[in-house]
Amino acid sequence: MSTAPEPMPLRHVLTAPTEPASVRLARQTAEMTYAQWGIEATHPTMGPALLILGELVANSVRHAAVVSESLTVTFAAGEYALAFAVHDRHPYHPGVVPAPTGGLATVAEVLAEHGGTCVLRRDADGGGKSVRITLPL
Repeated sequence: MSTAPEPMPLRHVLTAPTEPASVRLARQTAEMTYAQWGIEATHPTMGPALLILGELVANSVRHAAVVSESLTVTFAAGEYALAFAVHDRHPYHPGVVPAPTGGLATVAEVLAEHGGTCVLRRDADGGGKSVRITLPL
């Protein structure tokens, strides 16, 4: 059994302003993008994925807008999993796993329930970070 991550050859990138309307835009883009890749809105993974995505984008809007005029969402998918990463240029890094407070508690709970993973990475210059979520299909 290999422990290497599954290749995710399908990719799409959305850059949006760090403003409240971007939460809805990110969710709509996710639904359309994943549907184009054969992962319909009715797939059991989509509800949890959209919930987590909304929480992460809302977190960027709420906390990063003061220093980051935009955020980037990178969508990916492979045969057995889908993933997305939310990136902003705010230097605060909430730790290795989602904290047990606020919206990140919801993210942690949904990930645990659905067998997903979360990886947080600082930008090389320390001026931003990405939160990458992977959920099995």
